Amino acid sequence: MINTSDMGNGTVFEHEGAVYQIVWFQHHKPGKGGAMLRVKIRNVRTGSTIERTFKSGERFEELSLARKPMQFLYAEGENFAFMDPKTFDQISVSREKLGDSARFLTENMEVQALYLEEEFLGIELPTSVALKVLSTVPGIKGDSVSNMVKPATLENDIEIMVPLFIKEGEAIMVDTRSSEYLSRV
Repeated sequence: MINTSDMGNGTVFEHEGAVYQIVWFQHHKPGKGGAMLRVKIRNVRTGSTIERTFKSGERFEELSLARKPMQFLYAEGENFAFMDPKTFDQISVSREKLGDSARFLTENMEVQALYLEEEFLGIELPTSVALKVLSTVPGIKGDSVSNMVKPATLENDIEIMVPLFIKEGEAIMVDTRSSEYLSRV
């Protein structure tokens, strides 16, 4: 059993029959009343993310996920093929099972497959990936005010906001957790 005070990013626990992983957390002590734990948790089976608040002292069943390195090979329709780089065994996973993680997959990308006992739950992406900008509007000379952004469509068809100096064809680093621009490659 795990207490709310022992929880942190990446903690995996069972709550109301579902398996969750903490994406973000904050301990909160209001003016009156007991302390609380605010969390953004991801259902590891469905990939959906929700925000919850737990009272201080609540206890949960902590689970241990096994992580196994896998390499993304290709997408075929709604299925994605992964290979174990040691044994060369391949598995096919549906888009539904991968959730939002599927948007960031690129060929030959190394990911961590998450297993609870022998059940495949999903994948864990690297925190950032390099993607090419397919289209964006040109920046206007003289627009030098800091933090000015414009929309850009990336090679995986995600649209994010990037700084004005980014041009079509450039490779940029994108945070896989928040879908935000990080830097040029």
